[in-house]
Amino acid sequence: MTEILPHKTFQASAHSPTGLADHFDTLPFLGRLTCQRQTLTAGEWTELELVYEVGAVGLADGAWLKLAFKFYSDWALFQTTEPTGANYVSAEYHAGPLVSGQSPGTVQALKVRFDQKGHERPFQKAVIIDVVDGYLNPGDRIVIRLGDRRQGGAGTRVQTFVEKAFRFRLFIDPLGSSKFAEVPGDCTLEIAAGQPNALQVIAPRLVGLGQFFDTIVRVDDVWGNTCHGRDLQGALVITAPDGGQRTEPVAFAGEGWTFARISGLSFADAGEWKLEARLNGELSIAPGVAYVQSEEGALRPLYADLHVHSDDTVGTNDATYNLTYGRDIAGLDVVGYTVNDFNITEANWDEAVEIIHDLNEPGRFVCYPGTEWCGNSAAGGDRNVVFLRDGKPRFPFDEKGRSLRSFEWNETTAGAIRPGIWPVDRLYAAYEDDPEGHLLIPHVGGRRCILDWNHPELERLIEIGSAWGQFHWLYAEALARGYRVGASAASDEHQGRCGGGAPATGTFGARGGLTGVIAERFDRAGVGSALRARRTFATTGERSFAVLSQGKHLMGEVFSAASEEPLSYRLLGHAGWEEVQLFDGDRAVWRRDLHAEAGLSERSMRMRFGGARIKDRYRGAYWSGEVAVTGPALLEVQGVGFDHPEQSVWRTGLGTLGFRTATHGDVDGIDLKLSDLRDARIVIAAKLHGYSKIGDPLQPPPHVHAPEVSLEASGNELIAKGAISVDLPGVELRLLLERVTDYILPRDLSGEISIAELGLQDGREHPLFLTARQRDQSRIWTSPLFVTSPADKAR
Repeated sequence: MTEILPHKTFQASAHSPTGLADHFDTLPFLGRLTCQRQTLTAGEWTELELVYEVGAVGLADGAWLKLAFKFYSDWALFQTTEPTGANYVSAEYHAGPLVSGQSPGTVQALKVRFDQKGHERPFQKAVIIDVVDGYLNPGDRIVIRLGDRRQGGAGTRVQTFVEKAFRFRLFIDPLGSSKFAEVPGDCTLEIAAGQPNALQVIAPRLVGLGQFFDTIVRVDDVWGNTCHGRDLQGALVITAPDGGQRTEPVAFAGEGWTFARISGLSFADAGEWKLEARLNGELSIAPGVAYVQSEEGALRPLYADLHVHSDDTVGTNDATYNLTYGRDIAGLDVVGYTVNDFNITEANWDEAVEIIHDLNEPGRFVCYPGTEWCGNSAAGGDRNVVFLRDGKPRFPFDEKGRSLRSFEWNETTAGAIRPGIWPVDRLYAAYEDDPEGHLLIPHVGGRRCILDWNHPELERLIEIGSAWGQFHWLYAEALARGYRVGASAASDEHQGRCGGGAPATGTFGARGGLTGVIAERFDRAGVGSALRARRTFATTGERSFAVLSQGKHLMGEVFSAASEEPLSYRLLGHAGWEEVQLFDGDRAVWRRDLHAEAGLSERSMRMRFGGARIKDRYRGAYWSGEVAVTGPALLEVQGVGFDHPEQSVWRTGLGTLGFRTATHGDVDGIDLKLSDLRDARIVIAAKLHGYSKIGDPLQPPPHVHAPEVSLEASGNELIAKGAISVDLPGVELRLLLERVTDYILPRDLSGEISIAELGLQDGREHPLFLTARQRDQSRIWTSPLFVTSPADKAR
């Protein structure tokens, strides 16, 4: 039987909640994001609250949101599993007011997660919020707490480097279709430097007698950021080789960066001069020290950072900021401005080139434009292109209008990827008609270079170190393949602190490097010629100095040599040289142990750990563990080579320690002094894990090939052997226990090496380079001498 429904009268007018449409008109369609803070201090711990007010579009059941920020930021990784722990992130729903007749939103929950690659470059890191079982109305709010402290957590540790306009950007998927729209109006924060913590003194390591030079003194916070706007006075105490002293007043800039340039210094006497900066009346600020060697006829080395990014692509702050920081704060002589070739817009490139030409000043500051060809490793991997000539560089198009990018993709291309020159063979073809005007530098960054490719005229240097890590293995492999490449290092700076600046705490976890250049002229042409001639050395960010020669032949040269003339070397440092090695390509052929030469201690030893897990992007080896010493008393403990405050060692008992650090190809250590090394028992237990690229940062991924490592030894065994080590699967990954000296190690080191005793094969070219390590674990590499011993020398 069919039910007959009662007849209803047709209603001529539509029905809707009263005034709701007009209310929708008052709201931005995609909503708005607000924040209660405008300024943060680099590295501070805080709770940050951001509020998203839902726009007229609403949020459907199944919608999701991404609060994203740039991938290079080292803001502490957020977690969602321990509400009482540090860096806990939460999101909660607040219903908005309803108009008459409007139904409330039905959302049941907001689910929060954190994904380091949750969105598109450069805004890759993302707090992701899922709308669960229901919808949200326009005018409803989502309150996001970064470092939620309400349940006892410590808050969140802010990014450790300064930025004029750090941005949180919100993307929403209002329909639950996984199609995201950008909410207009970023949450913009200024991240400023903290309180003064230490002075830095920057000066050339070697100058000629009577040669004038400048010294920079700056005031840094605990994270290595140069302070701003501090009204401070100080002094520079100059100690001569004979112990005599004089004092120069230092008046720091009252606005902008807190630094001072002392111009017109020169020394009339040969020897090592000590420059020590102090703040007047501020005993808690660590003084800064630099050493300058003054010698008759010495050619002052120039210090270059050829790999500096700005916010034109993936760097921090604009091009002018980065380049003037390099000149005025880092005290660089040479800077190479670098853009990711696929990411730069033509307008930004043209503007940057004009800025570079304006700042270039022969005799004071040489500046080059450059690009980073960003081909995947499968296509050859990263190569920097440094344009050595004046005028407009050949980029982004050649004379025929053909693209010279690896590919093109940026925020203006709406998702399209436009192919360019690929693989690296075609990059070579673009510039090989003018090798003197171009310098290509293969390097290890995100997309590490693959050495199946090489162009001998364009690729004259290779990058051994940067903020990504240290890559001795890359240098050795290139030379073992027969490539004639010299030593360079750079910052690959994404954080606005070029010139060997302080490392961040994320993937850029090492100190940036510097290239020392021995140039006859201080201008673009002279420096460019020296770079292409490989008259260079590479440091891990320090103003150290190294030279290797044989007779009249200087590092970088290709020549035939008789075996009776020795190799000569000279090293100038700051912390004391502890080891020097000579390599023939990838083979160590000579070594000098300065600890043993000075006399090994009966009480002191060092635990050293270093290397990387893998050769590719997320290579960092994260170490945590314990050390136990039984028998004699443990008198003193000191960390060595640690890069920032989150890398540390601490006592857990009378003879026990805990430690936590990370190495990216570099080496860290712990110096221990005992009452007596004999009859001691040393037990080291450590865990190794990788970077938390995905998943819970409280449960980082273990290094799958060696998740744990242990080393146990007696003091008597260590005395007998000198060193005990464990080599681990990875890239130069190693844990070592060694004896050290209690004596001061030399800062000025020179000597000769008998080439006849190296056992070099006759009639073959040998790339001989020197590498050395200082007591603070800083390193230096020379470019090679490409030496061929005559095949008939024995006859």
